[in-house]
Amino acid sequence: MTVHFIGAGPGAADLITVRAQRIIASSPVCLYAGSLVPAELLESCPADAQVVDTARLSLEQITALLIAADSAGHDVARLHSGDPSIFSAVAEQARRLDSAGVRYDMIPGVPAFTAAAAALGRELTVPGVSQTIVLTRVSTLSTAMPDGEDLRSLGRSGATMVIHLGAHRIEQIASELSENYGSDCPVAVVAFASRPEEIVVRGTLGSIVSLVHEAGITKTAVVIVGRVLTAEGFPDSYLYSAARERTTH
Repeated sequence: MTVHFIGAGPGAADLITVRAQRIIASSPVCLYAGSLVPAELLESCPADAQVVDTARLSLEQITALLIAADSAGHDVARLHSGDPSIFSAVAEQARRLDSAGVRYDMIPGVPAFTAAAAALGRELTVPGVSQTIVLTRVSTLSTAMPDGEDLRSLGRSGATMVIHLGAHRIEQIASELSENYGSDCPVAVVAFASRPEEIVVRGTLGSIVSLVHEAGITKTAVVIVGRVLTAEGFPDSYLYSAARERTTH
């Protein structure tokens, strides 16, 4: 039997893989992350499936359910928002399943930052502007950032910066990144990306704080910082360049 850690995507029920949908429809046990997972996905569960909202459960309680299902010979669909590889808290569960000898796998999902980029209609790696994306978050009382991963340090490269779980710290983000990016650097904040209630706010590091407050965004948002957001007149990538055409004919 297998515990399937499934990336349920950023919120839209149809932004999920065919493989994930098949596993949900065939698993007799489904654990999902409360309001972060679209209710429509649960409609795919078998009629007699055990469906559990884990929002109010502790890590130990969740792990106990996973181990119990495995002992009973049941596959488990364990739904997490976004993609399991990014800020999903899958690692803690996987570590405990390893200790218990329970088999698991991971089904990729659409991460929030790609859904946010789609909402903006922008590529985050633009030739001559930025070819690197930094995926990070800000320190909180519950989870500190490792040494060297503060925004000032990460921002020294000038790469496109994507900050998860940071809308409530927008003042800190604007202040710490302005040193390396400049107060005129474009910023976009996308809340509830791909969902009907999606909100998009565009500004600069100098203006974004007031704009985010005016929009009432405090959580479930991705902050993207970088010149790629307004880049124009950049060179074509080599894939479509005239130089490549000359070397292939």
